[in-house]
Amino acid sequence: MRLIIAEKPSLARAIAEALPGSPRRDDGALVVGDTTVTWCLGHLLEQAPPDAYDPALKQWRLDHLPILPSRWKLMPRPKARGQLAVIRRLLKSAHEVVHAGDPDREGQLLVQEVIEHLSWKGPVSRLLISDLNRPAVQRALDRLEDNARFEPLYQAAQCRARADWLYGINLTRAWTLIGRQAGHGGVLSVGRVQTPVLGLVVRRDAEIRDFEPKPFFVLWAELAVAQGQLRAWWVPGETHPLDDQGRLLAREPAAALADRLPGAEGRLTALERRDKRQAPPLPYSLSALQVDAARRHGLSAKATLDICQRLYERHQLITYPRSDCRYLPEEHFAAARATLEGACRADDTLGQWLTGADFSRRSRAWDDRKVGAHHALAPTGKPADLSRLEKAEADVFRLIARNVLAQFYPPLATREVKAEFRLLDETFRARGQEILEPGWKPLFTTRDEAPPLPPLTEGESCRVHEAGVEDRETRPPEPFTDASLIKAMMNIARYVEDPAVRRTLREHDGLGTEATRAGIIETLVERGYLVRQAKALRATRLGSALIASLPEAVGRPERTALWEQRLGGIVEQGDAPAPFLAALIDDLQGLLAAADAGRMREALHNARGEQAPAARPTRGKRRGGSPRKAGAARRTRRS
Repeated sequence: MRLIIAEKPSLARAIAEALPGSPRRDDGALVVGDTTVTWCLGHLLEQAPPDAYDPALKQWRLDHLPILPSRWKLMPRPKARGQLAVIRRLLKSAHEVVHAGDPDREGQLLVQEVIEHLSWKGPVSRLLISDLNRPAVQRALDRLEDNARFEPLYQAAQCRARADWLYGINLTRAWTLIGRQAGHGGVLSVGRVQTPVLGLVVRRDAEIRDFEPKPFFVLWAELAVAQGQLRAWWVPGETHPLDDQGRLLAREPAAALADRLPGAEGRLTALERRDKRQAPPLPYSLSALQVDAARRHGLSAKATLDICQRLYERHQLITYPRSDCRYLPEEHFAAARATLEGACRADDTLGQWLTGADFSRRSRAWDDRKVGAHHALAPTGKPADLSRLEKAEADVFRLIARNVLAQFYPPLATREVKAEFRLLDETFRARGQEILEPGWKPLFTTRDEAPPLPPLTEGESCRVHEAGVEDRETRPPEPFTDASLIKAMMNIARYVEDPAVRRTLREHDGLGTEATRAGIIETLVERGYLVRQAKALRATRLGSALIASLPEAVGRPERTALWEQRLGGIVEQGDAPAPFLAALIDDLQGLLAAADAGRMREALHNARGEQAPAARPTRGKRRGGSPRKAGAARRTRRS
């Protein structure tokens, strides 16, 4: 019997349906001829807790740190024991095993660790599927590879998992214990990803809190030109007091000029026209969808993820949602019309957009080279009766369908016009935008662009009707929201100054993954480090104190870049895993040496931030005095 082990049930179903013959259900598996397809449920195994290595480690003590397992142990996740038993039973009858995890680092780990944990010694092939379309799965089944080729990928993923465990367990215990010495009774959880995310919010809140508004002044003039009227803005010269963005810091020069302007005549001295064509926004990845759903419908990142899971599993209306890809397989293009007609016809809004689609168009979204472990979110083609969905489910489904429909609309064609006028020997500028071809834009509610300028001719004269000075103030940055924090995690490189580190972070997937970003935000809220105020996410006093008490590097994203560089070396250059973990342990020793109760006491005393809600009764201490680990040892893709 050939046993195929898929990463998840949906992938197992797609494989079984692509095999010759009719699938028959078995306990925890699908049987097709001589092939049995079973599945994992995400990670079936997790890193064992410290007390699995030594019962004495159940008690949290500083003199136990660092905890460094000499031989790593995995244990079944509580809800996965049944499926693990199914795979164990099936392996006893197998003559060949096929690894069908997702074709990425974590997918390689997820299935291979199960195969090794259950002590399978026979041959293992690798099945690489990035598209659940039946013909694509059939082609993949015809191109099985030797799983040994992917050993470096497995080693890198295993190193990442162990490193996250070492980092999270040791620092969480250390800071919890010094927090206790400083008078804080709860767990202070530290993680490679969650703590830099908290650091982003703490630093943003500090910028807002410490911001001192500064006044600046702008002068406008209403100009009559040959074919209409427009508003132009004064460009003060360097002889005036300006800030680093060219804003005028004194009102007097603007007021004096404004008094002289009415009735003044001038000339249009420079005119620039630029035509632009903008392709439609790509179909969604999960994070991109979470950003838009938060902005347009006020949904939290977790709410959007939960809705997508229901649309995928319960309603079967969309493809796999936890994707970091915004491209679709080229093979899907031929069936796109039928898929979208099935998905959109029953809804008035989607039906109207469907009517305007030109299915002979082929956008850049269809690109096999850019499809990774999963493709972008898209409708499955199952008829969608949105009246039977919850409102939020219908809203999210329309967003997903709209972005795919937009691929069959023309580009947005615009003309940007910049005009420069000379009045009383001073420069004034105006700009406008004209829509030449709306293309996909009517499907989207976008921000208002600059209104069009009247027709202009370079060298024509103008006359000032009216002028005025506006008193303005510089504004602080906006507080993070679910949308902007998800976007910051996706584009974390922009928060890093070092060019090499910035480049590495751009090449990888930022902080967290599509599957974990929403959970990271919710975890920080649940642990009392962040609070929601309307749409804003603000750091609590506890969250601010934690960041202040930690070495600066722990609360910044650069460590992720360093890890990715070293893990990339394991995958691409065949570097040995041991030096990576050895370097981490050296780093960990230094971080633990910085754990200081006095610094923690000062941080708790001086912390500024919002008041956290009352802690849940399940948090805190267990009998015997050891704080709960708050999930620090749980298996996650990135913790």
